[in-house]
Amino acid sequence: MTQPILQSRLPFAPWMDPRTARLPGILPVEGDDWLRVDDAFAGQMAERDARIAATPDLVHALLPEAEPAAQELLDHVLESLRRTEGYRLGADSVTRPDGVTVALDRSQPMLTAGRLVQEDLCLLAHDGHEHRLTAAILCFPASWTLAQKIGRPMTAIHIPVTPYTEDVARRVQRLFDAIRPEQALWRMNWLTYDDPTLFQPRLEGEARPRPRDLTYIRCERQCLKRLPVSRAVVFSIHTYLVPVAHLTVAERDGLLAAHH
Repeated sequence: MTQPILQSRLPFAPWMDPRTARLPGILPVEGDDWLRVDDAFAGQMAERDARIAATPDLVHALLPEAEPAAQELLDHVLESLRRTEGYRLGADSVTRPDGVTVALDRSQPMLTAGRLVQEDLCLLAHDGHEHRLTAAILCFPASWTLAQKIGRPMTAIHIPVTPYTEDVARRVQRLFDAIRPEQALWRMNWLTYDDPTLFQPRLEGEARPRPRDLTYIRCERQCLKRLPVSRAVVFSIHTYLVPVAHLTVAERDGLLAAHH
């Protein structure tokens, strides 16, 4: 078994805060804090590079109508990285904090962005009724499969999610409609796993194995950001995977209570 790629700690325990413990648990992003570099950067980026090189069809999708939004997203990623410590931006390449230099391939905006940051990146566009998933780079899926979700609206994407009721769906759609370019939003979910593999796609109806030992806690910090020109919504996912043993006593007690 390969060595798991783990963070040393969890920066925020969403089950411990009443603002984030229940769906949708949305808070405003402070400043430009929608992309992050943490202590698992080198390991996660090596995993992303490997999956993008070996199986791009499994981790990438881009509908033709989403091409302008994908180019705009890449521009916003680069703009943020100019202000991020450890990155060096050139005219046609970017050197990451782990020392790897990535060529800026404008013909593949989602794949290029996916090699620059730890976050998985999804684009959603309004179709007149609700938001549809129109593009994504998804190297670390937590029990969903990109090929099954691309092109589908939010309600269809979340059909297998038990807490995602019609009321929650309406609230989430109102939230998406209200997102302003100048104010990104974030939420954080949590799942318990015994398997530390980051790439865990599953089809609808395929049950996630229920952990017996609560070995790992897997959290996704999800940011929602409106692109000002295309008006598409960026849904970014920063995956934290931490041994439950690394939580504080209070966090472990709270996790056990929430899990049961």
